[in-house]
Amino acid sequence: MDKKMFDKGMGIRRAVLGDAYVDRAVANMNDFNQPLQELVTQYCWGEVWGREGLSKRDRSLLNLGMISILNRGHELKAHVRGALNNGLSRDEIREVLLQVAIYGGVPAAVDSFRLANEAFREIEAEQAEAKPAKTKGKSDAKPKKAKGGKA
Repeated sequence: MDKKMFDKGMGIRRAVLGDAYVDRAVANMNDFNQPLQELVTQYCWGEVWGREGLSKRDRSLLNLGMISILNRGHELKAHVRGALNNGLSRDEIREVLLQVAIYGGVPAAVDSFRLANEAFREIEAEQAEAKPAKTKGKSDAKPKKAKGGKA
């Protein structure tokens, strides 16, 4: 294993998919799947995603289409997250999936839309959980005005 390329790949992988996703993959690593994790991190993320020929945004566009056509649901959800992290909007993701319907088949697009919606809901739930909870005992009500018009 090329440690330098692995580390480069790990940095890109974390930037695209997010620390939580990568941390789960690493936590699930064992003697059986460790060689695959190392291969994916070094070659997929380090060697290919680390090239300068395409932006990460463009790579996300391509991946959404290819992964949708391959009908790889788990990977599609991960790459929907990555596409958002790389600057694609939900509208652009929708357009990619509509393109899949025409060139890859309607069944692939139907599944891809369903999975993208699941990913959006999961991301929204995570964001809602991450918002700081309001301090107990504090009221959301506006302060009452005192005499003289000042609060």
